[in-house]
Amino acid sequence: MTALYMIIGTLVALGVLVTFHEFGHFWVARRCGVKVLRFSVGFGTPLLRWHDRHGTEFVVAAIPLGGYVKMLDEREGEVPTALLGQSFNRKPVGQRIAIVAAGPIANFLLAILFFSVVAMLGSQQVRPVIGAVESGSLAAAAGLAPGQEIVSIDGKPTNGWSAVNLQLVRRLGESGTLRVGVTDEGATLERQHDIALDHWLKGADEPDPIQSLGLRPWRPALAPVLAEIDPKGPAAAAGLKTGDRLLALDGVALGDWQQVVDRVRAQPQAKVQVRVERDGAQLELPVTLASRGEGKAASGYLGAGVKGGEWPPSMLREVSYGPLEAVGEGLARTWNMSVLTLESLKKMLFGELSVKNLSGPITIAKVAGASAQSGVGDFLNFLAYLSISLGVLNLLPIPVLDGGHLLFYLIEWARGRPLSDRVQGWGIQIGISLVIGVMLLALINDLGRL
Repeated sequence: MTALYMIIGTLVALGVLVTFHEFGHFWVARRCGVKVLRFSVGFGTPLLRWHDRHGTEFVVAAIPLGGYVKMLDEREGEVPTALLGQSFNRKPVGQRIAIVAAGPIANFLLAILFFSVVAMLGSQQVRPVIGAVESGSLAAAAGLAPGQEIVSIDGKPTNGWSAVNLQLVRRLGESGTLRVGVTDEGATLERQHDIALDHWLKGADEPDPIQSLGLRPWRPALAPVLAEIDPKGPAAAAGLKTGDRLLALDGVALGDWQQVVDRVRAQPQAKVQVRVERDGAQLELPVTLASRGEGKAASGYLGAGVKGGEWPPSMLREVSYGPLEAVGEGLARTWNMSVLTLESLKKMLFGELSVKNLSGPITIAKVAGASAQSGVGDFLNFLAYLSISLGVLNLLPIPVLDGGHLLFYLIEWARGRPLSDRVQGWGIQIGISLVIGVMLLALINDLGRL
């Protein structure tokens, strides 16, 4: 069932985002009087095709990894004299800029729509209440304490842990002061705590901002009774079974599941002794923990899980917006995520953020499946994030991308004549090399995560 969600989620995501992106180019081209020869969703062998009254061929092709709009252009073939006025290359530079920019703009508009719908649907957020603070951590040094609720990060309000994490991600690789606003349990007055950052998590492969600060979110206590076993994990190899109750780890008694998580994560590849209760009898089982992540980010992995507990109503809050407020929220989230994406790319370029955080088609497919399985709201959120990424990446000034074409046209507008074909050809070759290199890096990262 998970594989089915992944396939369907990926096809829907790519189909919607690519179609809307290319429709942006198509719609503006038509209004500028350019003849569109083909509108294709996907590449390769056509599965469906039809023509409209303007003679445009619409195609749904077999490989759903992109799409394109083919316009009449003298640079790509001979154009009949009667149709020269409808050729893309004959249009004023301002119209060509509008046509090229329309694709990424369509992606941003789609993200605003999806975020607005999600805001109107509403969501249930877990209050960002601190469950524990690690001794000697950055959070402890700043005076944060269990029971406090994080209400703002750097002045930005946080109504849930996802908002906390998003604001912290903005500061990855940076130095300076991180200002955390909290309220004590039962109080309404906000107090500020300053955390000193020094190249915080610079270059970390899989940064966990919340854990790195030494914070542990409040969670309902869970009994350490196994409900899930990874068939290829250390727990299964050691003979642990669903229904086993973990009593002790290396002689240390276990009262709840969080203790198990903390001790396992701290011991990657360690050999540990686990005492379990099974059918009224106690057993001692040796377990060799696996490791996830690399270097300082490595953590132990047991390959087992427990059944989730019930959240008390006091720890949950409903967040929803009216129609007008939802549009404002959609605009704000789209802007913030676009800025964050650009900042992240800049940090990768300057080594403040590891390039291993780049994701490719495999990760996208996995997240698409997981979000589709989680519900409409999560899937729309995923589509919005992916649409923003597509829009931002396409606007980068790299030849072969929309941003590269925009760069050429802006230079033409500024100097009054286009760059020579030879210069543009060099640019396109460099652009193709860069794009292929980034795609290969993202794919390697995906395979590494597997």
